Amino acid sequence: MKYFLLIALLILNGFVNAQEKEIKKITVIVITDSLLVTDQVFITGNDPQFGGWNPGLISLEKQADASWKKEFSFDINKDLLYKFTLGSWGQEALKSDNSVPRNNSLTVTNDTVITYKIAKWGSVKNHFQGQITGIVKYHRNMEGEGINPRDIIVWLPPSYDKEKSKRYPVLYIHDGQNIVDPLTSTFGVDWQVDETADSLIKKGKMKEIIIVGIYNTPNRTAEYSYTDSGYAYMKFIVEKLKPFIDENYRTLKDRKNTATMGSSMGGLISFMLVWEYSNVFSMAGCLSPAVKVYHFDYLPKVRDYNGESKPIKIFFYNGGINIEKIIQPGLDETIELLKQKGYRQNEDFEILVDKTADHNESAWAKILWQPLLFMFGKN
Repeated sequence: MKYFLLIALLILNGFVNAQEKEIKKITVIVITDSLLVTDQVFITGNDPQFGGWNPGLISLEKQADASWKKEFSFDINKDLLYKFTLGSWGQEALKSDNSVPRNNSLTVTNDTVITYKIAKWGSVKNHFQGQITGIVKYHRNMEGEGINPRDIIVWLPPSYDKEKSKRYPVLYIHDGQNIVDPLTSTFGVDWQVDETADSLIKKGKMKEIIIVGIYNTPNRTAEYSYTDSGYAYMKFIVEKLKPFIDENYRTLKDRKNTATMGSSMGGLISFMLVWEYSNVFSMAGCLSPAVKVYHFDYLPKVRDYNGESKPIKIFFYNGGINIEKIIQPGLDETIELLKQKGYRQNEDFEILVDKTADHNESAWAKILWQPLLFMFGKN
């Protein structure tokens, strides 16, 4: 009897696993007018099949009726976010009022054909004028072994040119093109880190700091995660970029005055940097961090660590809309794991959740003052 029960359980388990791995076809069709003969329509989104948010990687196929079409295969229950472009964020699908729509979203449940009608293409950048508060220096095309070259920007605090003997803490931020200038930001909206830091400093609430923005590259996903490219990127920051900044700017070089911050995959690499290079970084701001989501799972690295408690401080933030809901369980698990290892909430780490916030630059800009004060606030 026990033998037959075991067989039945194995069959049932196999059926369940098969159900979990069931594949569904998603067919995407775009109908759009007024395109040039040379134009192509691209899909970009949160899955590698959609190019990992690279706006010019995954093209749809032009049909005889002038529509564009492509078929994809996904595991059932997969959550998808995506947009359409003509190959760059300067030419993405717009609504009829020329505004940029939210990400399209879909949970895969059945074989599905989805048709989109797009009347306009353009960029939200058309509605913004670049504005930078303070002094920003640019270092172009900096190279690192095993990673793509990238630009570096350096924001200097208000007193930098006046107090020639003063040295400053340093904050290294990933996706650097998105942090101070809407004209360089991927989606036309920047973090406003320059305005926020300048305001907090002048109000006497925050220490003066130097902010280093590290541009991303088309290999962003690999460079911001626990891959060979990710470890090469961290090594580049620690062994090349930080020494360069320390040599060319008046910095406080010690770990107590060195921090990192990023959002989404940038939040993951920020967590990795403060965890694996706690001898270099003492603080991290991890905004909407992809610590455990989809095929990413960095937590075994934390779980398996049995050394002395690391002297680090981390600010975690997450929203509650779209991909933020997918991120939250992994963030909850991260917090619980840190608590099990003796890290104390409100001392070693803080967590802020805004269930009304989406996964975008404007949401991160809104709460940016909080991680800045957590890391560099006075008193």
